[in-house]
Amino acid sequence: MSSVRSGIQGDYTFAMPMTVIIIACAVIAFAFLLLAAARFRRHRFIAGTMHGLMATIFGLAAACAGLFGLDLLTYQRLTREQDAARLEFSRIGDRHYNARLEYPGKNVQSFELLGDEWQIDARVLKWRPLANLFGFDTVYRLERISGRYRDIESERNAKRSVYALNEPAFLDIWQIARRYKDNLRWVDALYGSAIFLPMANDAQYQVSVSQSGVLARPLNEAARQAVGSWR
Repeated sequence: MSSVRSGIQGDYTFAMPMTVIIIACAVIAFAFLLLAAARFRRHRFIAGTMHGLMATIFGLAAACAGLFGLDLLTYQRLTREQDAARLEFSRIGDRHYNARLEYPGKNVQSFELLGDEWQIDARVLKWRPLANLFGFDTVYRLERISGRYRDIESERNAKRSVYALNEPAFLDIWQIARRYKDNLRWVDALYGSAIFLPMANDAQYQVSVSQSGVLARPLNEAARQAVGSWR
C-alpha cells in the first residue's frame, strides 16, 4: 500500500514562460472577441465570423498552454546534480519492506515493497538553446518506485510491487514530445533513467538526479553494509 502526497510538487521558478504565453494568448483572444462583437453589431458577419474564429483559436491556445504548464509543474528544474528524495527502509517480513520516500520540500510518501532491491525510475526532458533563452531549463520527474528480486526466477514469478510517484496528467507533455519529437524543434532530448540498490532494515539512501540520469548514495552504515555485501 502507499500514501500519496497531495499537491503539485514542481519547481515554480520556470512557470513564468508558460504564464506569459497563457496571458498573451488570452489577451489576444479577448481582443479578437471584442472585434468580433463590434463587427456583428455593424452587420459585418463575415469579418465578425473570422474574428470570432481567431478568438477561439487563441482561446484554445491559452487553454492548451495552461494544461502544458500544469504538467510541467510536476517536473523539477535540473541545472546541476541535485537531491531528489531520501529513502529509508524498515523490514516488515521476508523480502518485504516499508519504504519511506521524503522529498526536499518535506513531503513524504510510504510504500510497501517486495523483493531484495528497490528501483526508482525518472524522466528527463531537455530543451534546445532557443527554448532555454525563454526560460525552459532541463527538467526531471521521478516516475515510479518498485521492488526488485535479485534472482531471475523470483523476478519472473513472485509477486511484484510497483507504484506511480505522480498522478497521470490530462495532457502529458512527455508523451506528446515522444510522439512528435521530429516536429517539436525546441525539444532536444527526452530519456528515462533508473537506479536500483539493495533494501535492508534501517538503510537510508539519498537519491539525486544529474544531466546523466538518476544516482543514489548510501547515507548510513546499514545502507553501506547492504551495498558492500551486494551480489
